[in-house]
Amino acid sequence: MGQAYTPGLKVTTDTLLRQRRVLPLRGEVMVQANTIVGAQDVVARAELPGDIMPINMANRLSVPPGDVRSLLQVEEGMQIKKGDLLAETKGIFGLMKSKVLSDHSGVVENISDTTGQLILRGPSTPVEVLAYLPGKVVEVLDGEGVVIENQVALIQGIFGIGGEAFGPICMATSSHGETLDPSHITENMRGAIIVGGARVSHAAVKRAIEVGAAGIVAGGVDDADLKAMLGYDLGVAITGSERIGVSVVITEGFGEIAMSERTFRILQSREGRQASVNGATQIRAGVMRPEIVIPLESNDIPDNDESQWEAGQLAIGRPLRVIRDPWFGRIGTVSSLPAEPAVLDSGSRTRVLEVDFGNGEKAIVPRANVELIEA
Repeated sequence: MGQAYTPGLKVTTDTLLRQRRVLPLRGEVMVQANTIVGAQDVVARAELPGDIMPINMANRLSVPPGDVRSLLQVEEGMQIKKGDLLAETKGIFGLMKSKVLSDHSGVVENISDTTGQLILRGPSTPVEVLAYLPGKVVEVLDGEGVVIENQVALIQGIFGIGGEAFGPICMATSSHGETLDPSHITENMRGAIIVGGARVSHAAVKRAIEVGAAGIVAGGVDDADLKAMLGYDLGVAITGSERIGVSVVITEGFGEIAMSERTFRILQSREGRQASVNGATQIRAGVMRPEIVIPLESNDIPDNDESQWEAGQLAIGRPLRVIRDPWFGRIGTVSSLPAEPAVLDSGSRTRVLEVDFGNGEKAIVPRANVELIEA
């Protein structure tokens, strides 16, 4: 029988990571090829055009559209502020003049003699792309961004909220099975990536925001706590744009789940080191995993637990996580790989595997409903 493969999460102490860092629209690349950049260095910059605000000058002045231009006190390309005079009529014998003041700040983009409208373009918004991955710029994408490369320790999570965050790793619990509570979080954790063991509570997240922490990494989270953090039911397959004041990465799943002992050990051995964290998660097409990235240093010791399996290979004894109900978030190992498809309760036939959850509990799960925990 040939080998079976399925997607998995990466947890490794040494991998070559390449990151494309690109702008949402064309702009200016700020660094050159072969430059060494830090995580928070700006590598590309652009200006996002402001909103268009049409002003019907003909109506405001009560004149025909063709007369508007002769009454304007501004011209195309001029920068104006809110309250500036845009136009003024001559009035009668210098009296009863009509004035139009600008309701907005911006640049006069267009004046139409046909419609009598003045088009005001609001202030542009600067857009900057940070390196995120400290390392070497190996490719410059003209007008778009760069590709950065470095050897790192990489830990991918199963779920996260919030965007990119940066800071030193700070261990808040002493073991991988200890719940992260507010009592673990202290004032000296400002700007840090706080690492807990098992479930992180809503109260702990609030405390982390109060002290100004940059991020939180924990084994699990309760659905009710997640709703309390956000103020609403998430209900979407894409995260990363949340603005709650801290980025959160969940490494194992939902509920009272301890962090993998190996994951905890990797983070613990790098306490005090600078890390880049991203809570963005996408579980549909174009899968995106939340992650913790820690650049390697010359004195790092290789992890003896690196995987003996090929990437994505299903094999007896290999650790995995179930990603669909009714065992969503449960962690176990492959105990059997039946060669023939099985008939599910729904009546459909599909390839399955047997998962051993420990303590004698086993379940038959479709292979499409699991992901490997990869080294």
